[in-house]
Amino acid sequence: MDIYNVDGFEWDDGNINKNWISHQVSNLECEEVFFNIPLLLANDKKHSQYEKRYYVLGHTNANRWLFVTFTVRKNKIRVISARDMNQRGERKYAKIYS
Repeated sequence: MDIYNVDGFEWDDGNINKNWISHQVSNLECEEVFFNIPLLLANDKKHSQYEKRYYVLGHTNANRWLFVTFTVRKNKIRVISARDMNQRGERKYAKIYS
């Protein structure tokens, strides 16, 4: 998956505030993660029954470490869920962050 060749982001009107309500993660923070290095990208095989899904471990401009799941539709990133990294994600991300 080459996320650097997508044409931006698509936000579902029905879920546009879901990440804020559930985890206090703004849409802007979700987008920032994709523009900051390092970014750890992986297939989300467990949740890819109906469409190909991925997840990233990354950080915002304010250095908030996030776990973001997404899919790509019509060449746009569509965020499904975003939250702070758990300890396992933090350990994995810390190895490439430093």
